[in-house]
Amino acid sequence: MGETNTAAVIANELAVIMASIATLGVVGGWIAEKLKLPDVVVFLVFGVAFGPTFFNIINIEDYPIVNETILTFGSAFILYEGGKEIKLKVLNEVKVSVGLLASLGVFLTTVIIGFITYYVFKLPIGPSLLLGATISSTDPAALIPVFNKISIKNRLKQTVISESAFNDAFGAILFTAILTAVTMTEKVGLLSTTLQLVLMIVIGLLVGMGISLIGIGLSSDKRYGILHGYAPIISIVIVVFAYEISKRFGGSGYMSVFIAGLTYGNKKRFKLWVPDEDYIAGVHFRENIATIARMAIFIVLGTHLNIDSLIKHGVGSIIVVLVLMFIARPIVVLVCTSFDRKAKWSKNEKLFMMWVRETGVIPAALSGIIVSAKVPGYEIISSTVFMTIITTLLVQASTTNMVAKKLDVLEK
Repeated sequence: MGETNTAAVIANELAVIMASIATLGVVGGWIAEKLKLPDVVVFLVFGVAFGPTFFNIINIEDYPIVNETILTFGSAFILYEGGKEIKLKVLNEVKVSVGLLASLGVFLTTVIIGFITYYVFKLPIGPSLLLGATISSTDPAALIPVFNKISIKNRLKQTVISESAFNDAFGAILFTAILTAVTMTEKVGLLSTTLQLVLMIVIGLLVGMGISLIGIGLSSDKRYGILHGYAPIISIVIVVFAYEISKRFGGSGYMSVFIAGLTYGNKKRFKLWVPDEDYIAGVHFRENIATIARMAIFIVLGTHLNIDSLIKHGVGSIIVVLVLMFIARPIVVLVCTSFDRKAKWSKNEKLFMMWVRETGVIPAALSGIIVSAKVPGYEIISSTVFMTIITTLLVQASTTNMVAKKLDVLEK
């Protein structure tokens, strides 16, 4: 009887916490709209204010399974949505730039930030590189709403969005590899780590495409599309199965869901189509799920933040952010675009790509995983990720329109 009562109390507390997160998310979104701020900034502030640091209304750390579910599923679904935004026809024109920015660019950023972190905070090289991998990717969830309001040249717009979606996947894979190396008690060789990384990518690609094609086929207007009336729900099923099956076969769950989204967004190339009514219902359904995921991830991240740690490591965190914005990003763009002679990027287009690199959902979720795992130096990593998200969103996202006009990269 005691166990039943305890379970009921825990269930009630969890229900209150989830309802509180939803309420704070809705109110935070409304405030952000009125103040013309990126909503994720308000979500983060609300997480800090209503977490254990101040009012202690939301304390998700007592429920590690729920915490892990929010961070893992939320980031996976947002990656899936990011993959859906990419159009292969446009991507084909700039595939060299996008491929290098999303892979070599992530690696270069990780190394540069890793060494700066090593010297600034005196962290071991493993956790330092882990911080670099965490903030190496940009955020399609932050970029897409901004670009929807600004008429950026289509090729440039698709390149930045494609890079953002791809580097989220590569960043998550690199993060997983480094986290595994940091948390394992036995030493792992470079060759072994490299092979594991390649295997994770390949399995993620195959599983993501396979699961997505099955889901699209069953919800399509074809003869075998027997579940087309449930197309919105099948999106959730695709994300869950793509992530879990890939993980169980040793692949990257993040790569898998991203490829699943990419396949879904380009289903016409596979001669598949979802009936208009079901397609529209699916769009609204996925938008709501993605919005809830963003709210939950950033509010939960805010609850993890230790204010004393943020104050203590604030100066070092700002140094890392400035290096990321004004040294690492320009180097990445210059190196990666120099190999793509076919694209013929202008100087202004390169400058625009250097400026637009908002940090957001995936780094937030990965930071939450680091805190949950209590990786050495997790308080420093959490504070720096928080500072990176706040700074890049407030400074870069809010000035994108002004910079685009100044650089003359708007559609005529």
